[in-house]
Amino acid sequence: MKKEDIIARIQQLKAEKNAVILVHYYTRPEIQDVADYLGDSLGLSQEAGKTEADIIVFCGVHFMAETAAIISPQKKVLIPVPDAGCSLAEGVTGKDLALWKQKNPEGLVVSYVNTTAEVKAETDYCCTSSNALSVVRNLPAGRKILFGPDRNLGAYIQQVTEREMEIWNACCCVHQPINAEMVLQALEQYPDADILIHPEASCSHDERVLNHPRTFMYSTAGILNHAKHSPKQRFVIATELGTLHKLRSDNPDKEFIPIHPDLICKEMKKVTLENLLEALEKEQYIVRIPQELRDRAIVPIQRMMP
Repeated sequence: MKKEDIIARIQQLKAEKNAVILVHYYTRPEIQDVADYLGDSLGLSQEAGKTEADIIVFCGVHFMAETAAIISPQKKVLIPVPDAGCSLAEGVTGKDLALWKQKNPEGLVVSYVNTTAEVKAETDYCCTSSNALSVVRNLPAGRKILFGPDRNLGAYIQQVTEREMEIWNACCCVHQPINAEMVLQALEQYPDADILIHPEASCSHDERVLNHPRTFMYSTAGILNHAKHSPKQRFVIATELGTLHKLRSDNPDKEFIPIHPDLICKEMKKVTLENLLEALEKEQYIVRIPQELRDRAIVPIQRMMP
């Protein structure tokens, strides 16, 4: 089946079934191009909550589809690749957090949205890279805080907010390799460029990077917004390479240079036009969250939403 025929069939089924396609920025360009909504974790969560579609096809990794199913239990949430995972989501379990809470009954758990439903059910406040700073700044004073699972995002938040936190030791396998030396080299090599960095990067809490006037820490949406509104013409992008497709589409007159050519999330790239079409045709790989689990997991998600 030709690519254009697959896309036409997807559009036909989407209309017939009142389906919406939600797509993360890290997926393949051709998947991004068929999206009804393209976004980062926060934007996708918001869209899942307000869509009037009967079916949500979530093109991303499994925890994202779980979050959509928690937010919109009345919708049928499909994921084209059910085994698409995430190193962060696999880096902590609900049992891990339950044990910490037993030892720290007055403590607060803040979990990054890149976590499973079981982890969210043991969480007090959920956050994304877009709103993590504001979530932590607004926590009650004097309470012990566990932030997880991303150690780099946690260290960045702790440094910026000066809020003492216990930080879980997990990381994103894509962003972890982005170190300070890589950024400093890019600053020297491209003196006319801004360096736009995702805070999951291991350099996010390095003062040499944080204090430089041409480095900026952003969620994916923040990276896109900065590039769109900046008068500069050149940017070095320190995040997953899928983001470059949207950046270049929105800003054809500007130059975007990846900080490293191997920053690819293989799990996100598992989603293809073929398995997206199959998910729609067969309405397969439905993401189901038990009601008891949803009742607990929805609380920190609602606290996260603006």
